[in-house]
Amino acid sequence: MIHVQRFVCNMFQENTFVVSDETKECIIVDCGAFYEEERRALVSYIRDQQLTPRHLLATHGHVDHHFGDDLIYQEFGLPVEVPAADQRLMEKLPQQAIMFLGDASDVHFPTKCQYLHDNDVITFGNHTISIIPTPGHSPGSVVFYIEDERLALTGDTLFHLSIGRTDLEGGSMMQLIQSLRSLVQLPDDTIVLPGHGENTTIGEELKMNPFIDR
Repeated sequence: MIHVQRFVCNMFQENTFVVSDETKECIIVDCGAFYEEERRALVSYIRDQQLTPRHLLATHGHVDHHFGDDLIYQEFGLPVEVPAADQRLMEKLPQQAIMFLGDASDVHFPTKCQYLHDNDVITFGNHTISIIPTPGHSPGSVVFYIEDERLALTGDTLFHLSIGRTDLEGGSMMQLIQSLRSLVQLPDDTIVLPGHGENTTIGEELKMNPFIDR
């Protein structure tokens, strides 16, 4: 049985997820914990639940999804794993922070980073995660999909009744629309855990999302 804990983090209200199963192993996805209370809450949850983190995953390379990477590395020794096509964005995290915040002096960026490729298979506990490439919001945006649980962590590709912006470096509306067409081939009852906002399902988005062709 899988359990998902969401933490709404930082000034961008970004969703950080801890996904665990009955083995007590877990993954951390898009760790945006910025403020001290957010960072303490995340680590306390993992320790209180006696979880063993196996992966720190990122759906893409935008800075609001990486404020807590250093925390997870310090506490659990896990480097962030990021789609390879977003390497350039990862190398520019300080510049991104300055662009969005005006100052990067309070931000600690990851010292270690591993790059993921589309055919990589990620495992934790009794579960396997596949990587679905969904470029558009960023060149390397991906969705992490746990097929046996019908669970998709969509980052900033797909939101409840909306989609990610495409006006940042490397964004492409044409690519994003193509990615959405691929993504909505998942079963209708697939639970969507987005990078911002509330959860949804593929079926609901097919019916109601104005950006998705019906």
